[in-house]
Amino acid sequence: MANIGQSIVFKGELSGEEDLEIDGQVEGSIHLANNQLTVGANGTLRAEVQAKTIVVIGRVHGNLTATERIEIQATGIVEGDLKAPCLVVQEGAQLHGNINMGKSMAAAPTGASDVTGGGAGSGAPARPGGGGTESAPGAPGDGDARRKSA
Repeated sequence: MANIGQSIVFKGELSGEEDLEIDGQVEGSIHLANNQLTVGANGTLRAEVQAKTIVVIGRVHGNLTATERIEIQATGIVEGDLKAPCLVVQEGAQLHGNINMGKSMAAAPTGASDVTGGGAGSGAPARPGGGGTESAPGAPGDGDARRKSA
């Protein structure tokens, strides 16, 4: 496993064929198609990330795409959109963005299974296909023909 230590600041495009742990600062893009990226407790990313698995313990500002799984641990903070077939958000984690989940992320059209919640601990359930655009029954524009026949 490669490691970017606390005192390292990197700006640019980062790619590789081994697992990577970041405890320093990275700005740009990260591409680890077949490997795991871990953002350590002291790690800060301002990046677009693509990896097999992504674990966030520190802070990320940018979109995350994983082919297998994204995990945001209790101390993790993510500001950006997430795309992965599996998402784990521990209690206490902070998430500000949209979530797109599905079995085959590469085949899913944009917005096909958007899920919007209020962040970890908000009590808002993640609903595949919900997109955060649902309205209450009987609300204007809800498409409920039964309510309109009066």
